[in-house]
Amino acid sequence: MISKVNSATCLGIHSYPIDIEVDVSSGQLPGFAIVGLPDTAIKESKERVRSAIKNCDYQLGSKNIIVNLAPADMKKEGPSFDLAIAIGILASSGIINPQFLEEFIFLGELALDGTLRHIPGSLSTATSFANKNKTLILPSESAKEAGLEKNICVYGAKNLKEVVKFLNKEGSLKKFSTDITSFFSDEKQNPFDFAEVKGQEVVKRALTIAVSGFHHVLMIGPPGSGKSMLAKRIPSIFPPLEVNECLEMVQIHSQSKTLGPNQAAFKALRPFRSPHCSISAAGLIGGGTYPRPGEVSMAHHGVLFLDEFPEFRRDVIESLRSPLEDRVVTISRAKQKLSFPSNFMMICAMNPCPCGNLGSKNKECSCLTYKVSQYRNKISGPLLDRIDIHVEVPQVPYDQLSNKRKSESSAEIKNKVEKARSLQQERYKKLNFSYNSQIPDKYLHEFCCLDPSAEKLLKQAINELGISARAYTRLIKLSRTIADLESSPSITEDHIQEAIQYRSLDRNW
Repeated sequence: MISKVNSATCLGIHSYPIDIEVDVSSGQLPGFAIVGLPDTAIKESKERVRSAIKNCDYQLGSKNIIVNLAPADMKKEGPSFDLAIAIGILASSGIINPQFLEEFIFLGELALDGTLRHIPGSLSTATSFANKNKTLILPSESAKEAGLEKNICVYGAKNLKEVVKFLNKEGSLKKFSTDITSFFSDEKQNPFDFAEVKGQEVVKRALTIAVSGFHHVLMIGPPGSGKSMLAKRIPSIFPPLEVNECLEMVQIHSQSKTLGPNQAAFKALRPFRSPHCSISAAGLIGGGTYPRPGEVSMAHHGVLFLDEFPEFRRDVIESLRSPLEDRVVTISRAKQKLSFPSNFMMICAMNPCPCGNLGSKNKECSCLTYKVSQYRNKISGPLLDRIDIHVEVPQVPYDQLSNKRKSESSAEIKNKVEKARSLQQERYKKLNFSYNSQIPDKYLHEFCCLDPSAEKLLKQAINELGISARAYTRLIKLSRTIADLESSPSITEDHIQEAIQYRSLDRNW
């Protein structure tokens, strides 16, 4: 007898339907075969499924079992098909009525005793099948995550026997509907505060502008000047996460297998990712045989901090060009193309030279001129164009370090940021972008009105600094953010002048 069971597989952060076709027949040599491009984990599921069925007191006898995963030309991975395969075998053996299976989607890994284990990507599956009159049955440990989607019915089960009894109308399963606020940790305070940073007022101002408009930043300064300290405090001045941003983050973290069962993978804060400079291009951007999100996607709606920026491999640095421009990572394979969201704010930090002492008043630089050029040339012009703010972080003098006066706190800076963000949200509420840094070129003149004096200064700067067309548009967007911090409807000469100060590397490098 042939039975058909609905399941799903995740490619990227999106889920696609998979039909599990099971044929159980007698009168032949007993066997168990799985076809349809399964990976090793799926091929091994026949032993898990057979043992789980036996230990749940269901008798199959000596049968020949053939399982087909359709469509057959799509690669499948992972043990999440175990439950669907077991249900198909039991339906083909007459233990479950196959008429009741059409409305359900089954996901779950089986233990040898029939217990259901946590699987990644359950929210992606729930989202993909929302509003399609389907009911999702999966492990209780994964049901809390899937229950974040309100437009699909989600049931959680502890073991195979509970599912069989539910399908045979002999028992019930717990229905899950999860409140987004309960899914995250209760601790919402960032442990770092800008009040702890002595001096560096110019850099703090630059970071305030950057967070207000979601601009990328490059900090250049000697070792010990506070670059890492400043970067770690950036999430403390971000506005709170919105519901849709939280859901996107859960999908990404779940698919990357960093989201544990029945618990939050992170606090209700913007993500802060700081990969080591030895990271590969696949680790940063994403990829692999079965593509997984990289660091740029894990930093979605948050901060990607790249310390010692020139020490990253050249191919790794250059792979950032597309995500910085498009805010999405596309990974192409022979038969598929996957996309991961990567709307992050990049913060880079570097020394002015290999030894770090170039320009220092106290220490002499020991680097040869060509070594300094070689070090700086690791960052290409096209990549530098995509970074909106270039700011120098000097050594903090003793007078400022020993000053007892409290610096501006993260809460105070956050108030400024939220006011600027509210202006942007109101301005772009009917469009598909939210921040000044994301303004498409066709809307640039509509939303970024320059005073005559500002336009004259901008023209002079373009001619003298040799700024590229891309840097020109980013300069205007940066000026728009500076104007929003002052609640100015138009961009004045002062706003352009401050924005030009943050493009100094266009001239120096």
